[in-house]
Amino acid sequence: MSAGATAPPLALGVDLGGTKIEARLLAADGCEVWRARVATPAGDYPAILDAIADLVQQADTLSLGAFTLGIGTPGSATPAGLMKNCNSTVLNGRPLQHDLQQRLQRPLRLANDANCLALSEATDGAGAGAVVVFAAIIGTGTGAGIAVHGRVLTGPNGLAGEWGHNPLPWADAADPRPECYCGQRGCIEALVSGPALAQDHLAQTGQALDGPRLAQASAAGDAAAQATLDRHASRLARALASVINLLDPDVIVLGGGVSRMAHLYEQVPQLWGRWVVSGGQHDEVRTRLLPSLHGDASGARGAAWLWRWPASVDQAGPGHALTPAALQLE
Repeated sequence: MSAGATAPPLALGVDLGGTKIEARLLAADGCEVWRARVATPAGDYPAILDAIADLVQQADTLSLGAFTLGIGTPGSATPAGLMKNCNSTVLNGRPLQHDLQQRLQRPLRLANDANCLALSEATDGAGAGAVVVFAAIIGTGTGAGIAVHGRVLTGPNGLAGEWGHNPLPWADAADPRPECYCGQRGCIEALVSGPALAQDHLAQTGQALDGPRLAQASAAGDAAAQATLDRHASRLARALASVINLLDPDVIVLGGGVSRMAHLYEQVPQLWGRWVVSGGQHDEVRTRLLPSLHGDASGARGAAWLWRWPASVDQAGPGHALTPAALQLE
């Protein structure tokens, strides 16, 4: 597609997850036209290609018009086009974008799922209109993406937003240093993810409770459950305070299972001023902490918008905030 060419009126996004593959077809104004979901074939790379191809072909059979195609994935692609750091390990080392383009005989764009969350929420979600959006997925793992002027920041190593694999800042003796799958100890992911929250409560009390059950127990007056949630909120506040000190985003958007815990949006901003450099009693931290507007749909929606911005803000430079309608292809 040539530079300056008008975008097709429709955009298809496919979110490739560990358990499901979800497709959403969007109109230029962001309205959803069609959606479909299938289970991810476990450990079977050819079957994953088949499943994605089948969803794209289903969208084609709707005969609603031309559409661009974007794919959101766990992990990211190396400069050589091989997947890396995928928790769906069957993808690692595979030329996913090349293989899909060959299979479908059409161009597509591919991005990390956290980058898709950032793009979705910065385009027409909780961060719409903000200059800098930091979007974190806190669920089974912990990752993040950064959108600047409505475009994703990737970096020369493809690591922009890889916040979960830094050590928890301002850690104290009460904070454990669990081993992380990345090979380090005490990573943010290993302390604020959904499994980390459950593991912390198990270690303190011997009770196996996940996040929703911890919230229910706390609401019922369980002091131990409340203490676990307080420790988690403190760790998340410190982790996000370091983001504010470094990036100073207008909005921090949370996605993933942990993001559904409503107390975080009041408690964490009350806490993070202690660690934000300019924060304190007389200097309000203006960064907003918000749940993702599109929830679980943000992965596919962000993938759909991948053709709506130049390859990355790193290459294109800053620009005006983008909206879903009347956008142009690179």
